[in-house]
Amino acid sequence: MEPEKLRKRINELAAKKKKEGLSETEEVERAALRAEFLANFRQAFRSQVEMMQVFDKAGKEVTPEKVREIQRKKGLRDD
Repeated sequence: MEPEKLRKRINELAAKKKKEGLSETEEVERAALRAEFLANFRQAFRSQVEMMQVFDKAGKEVTPEKVREIQRKKGLRDD
């Protein structure tokens, strides 16, 4: 599901839960939507971290080696 539609539906279910409560099927749907949202968030966050390069004040690259290895495997680095 698209991120905007996903967020909108999660918010609709949250508002309904506060007002009148959710049915069993809505609870299941809510849990599935939240899991999908978190998976998307984690994937996007991981991608951002993997693309990052860190430099100190002197201009020397201090990107952690673990991130450098991931970047090499993805063909983003050639050092």
